[in-house]
Amino acid sequence: MNEHLAPIAVLGAGSWGTALAIQFARSGHPTKFWGRDRDALLAMAASRRNTRYLTSAEFPASLVVEPDLAAALAGARDALIAVPSHGFRGMLQQIQPHLTADTRLAWATKGFELDTGLLPHQVAREVLGSNRAVAVLSGPTFAREVGAGLPTAMTVASPDAEFAKALAYGLSSANFRAYTSTDITGVEVGGAVKNVLAVGAGMSDGLGFGANTRVALITRGLVEMMRLGVAAGANRETFMGLAGLGDLVLTCTDDQSRNRRFGLALAAGRTAQQALSEIGQVVEGYTAAKATHTVAERMKVEMPLCEGVYRVLYEGVPARDAVRELMTRPIKSELE
Repeated sequence: MNEHLAPIAVLGAGSWGTALAIQFARSGHPTKFWGRDRDALLAMAASRRNTRYLTSAEFPASLVVEPDLAAALAGARDALIAVPSHGFRGMLQQIQPHLTADTRLAWATKGFELDTGLLPHQVAREVLGSNRAVAVLSGPTFAREVGAGLPTAMTVASPDAEFAKALAYGLSSANFRAYTSTDITGVEVGGAVKNVLAVGAGMSDGLGFGANTRVALITRGLVEMMRLGVAAGANRETFMGLAGLGDLVLTCTDDQSRNRRFGLALAAGRTAQQALSEIGQVVEGYTAAKATHTVAERMKVEMPLCEGVYRVLYEGVPARDAVRELMTRPIKSELE
């Protein structure tokens, strides 16, 4: 059997985990699909779709819903985690007893760990050691469009180039193209910071500041993303690709983005907790703003846009005042 058709376990039954499980199965992988809610999984097995998070996408025949975690991982060459960043370490600890020495691990989790400021690959190294092949999937993708089979491209990054290539082949199909990278740090920094900036873009648009402001926020936000990434050891070029500029533009400009919708709700006068409740799913940008603030302070990296979002969310600064402060900062070279 070709390696790219090896069995895979997808762990996490939210919208993104569901979309990725469907895509792997659609591309020919025997795919086992697990989530925490057993009753929800049994309902999915019966209806052959995730009626809560991705109603319109039917499960391919090669996608098997598996309510038992050990059974989901048994025989899997690769495991893919698709859970929010705050649940990532716990998920690793939960699956650790069920992994073989040869199980390769990937994730679609984005964001710094709040308590430690670590990137997902650093958390994985702490929990599982440094000998396992690991990878991250990231880039400009909305779950609904992947589930619908619309043309999509994304990045698979791993220090192990062969693992990245195997995952990319395994994901790719007529309407889905995966590119590879060895810069796992850059791809993960891009995935973390773009969520914060998308909240800012939503606030800006919600306040009626217009297209000029939005594109300035995206462009200067990209500079901040690069600044932090390079300080963390990433390659600058990574941020001009799908997992940097691509994901940033997507989440800042389309209302499918929960982070953007969160910013729009804040601009409309909702409190953060009201906005989170209305959206009803995890909004990574909320915790990412705090984690990015902590990491930027620790690394002494200047990130005024991300800092502005942090101050709105955690210090009670009105969004309009935060934007005004940004526009009245001292004049400097654009390349600084």
